[in-house]
Amino acid sequence: MSWVFLTDDRVYKLKKPVRYPFLDFGTLARRRFFCEEELRLNRRLAADTYCAVIPLRRTQAGRLALSGRGRVVDWLVEMKRLPRADLLDVRLREGLVTEVDIRKAGELMAGFYSATPPVIEDGSLYLESLVREQTVNRAILGQPTLGVSDAALPVLEVADARFAQLIPNIKARIRAGRIVEGHGDLRPEHVYIGTPTQVIDCLEFDRSLRIVDPYDEINYLGLECAMLGAGWVRPVLLDLLEARLGGRPDDDVLAFYGAFRMLLRARLCLAHLLDRVVREPGKWSRLALSYIAAAKEELRSPSQPIRKSSHSHANA
Repeated sequence: MSWVFLTDDRVYKLKKPVRYPFLDFGTLARRRFFCEEELRLNRRLAADTYCAVIPLRRTQAGRLALSGRGRVVDWLVEMKRLPRADLLDVRLREGLVTEVDIRKAGELMAGFYSATPPVIEDGSLYLESLVREQTVNRAILGQPTLGVSDAALPVLEVADARFAQLIPNIKARIRAGRIVEGHGDLRPEHVYIGTPTQVIDCLEFDRSLRIVDPYDEINYLGLECAMLGAGWVRPVLLDLLEARLGGRPDDDVLAFYGAFRMLLRARLCLAHLLDRVVREPGKWSRLALSYIAAAKEELRSPSQPIRKSSHSHANA
């Protein structure tokens, strides 16, 4: 959806003039609008990194320039360049994450959620999104030609049945003001654990995908950390969120949230196989199967409570 240009200390993000069912960057005005949305939304959790929206100009000499005069031909989001070595996914792979690091990230997110007004009038967007995305999960993961349907379909059956049972619980959470406008794509590669701790790359192009239960979003981050071998992170994050927000959903709801997110990630992996030019097809199938296995584990029965381990972690 974008091109990203790196300099020594800056990042410039240029949105492609594309249209998909879920977004429309097809006009200059729309690309400017979503650049401004990206800046506004990401300054909530990464004000130190997101600098400005700047015009890309064509000079009289026919060159492209980021300053001076000339016709505006597009817009860019300007950001400071963060050291990749301090992104959470990189640090987890290298075994360089401490519980202090996770607590700082968890406290940042918990403070963000607690300061965010509850979404009640539009809270139904959250349930509608779950229904819509789970339907697409089934449509993609169930395609025999993609090679994972035998593993996915039994898990989808259980997830669908569990979802049907839990819809009243989710509706109750909406009525209770437990739903907020969150980040929308909270993964380890978007968490910077340098100084200061920041969360980047908010999903800017569809507000309905940012309407979320904070426990769903934090649980998802914890599961992605577990996929990187750090299963201890999730209970730490959930306990921090509960201490700040209260209103923790029961374990069946958390289990569905987790299974749904893992199936969604499996589907997004397989989407790479639908490209006209498929790079590393074996990688995406293997990764999809690992996410399906994680979804199956989330739906284990009977439910096993997710609780913080009793010992601290110097690293993982």
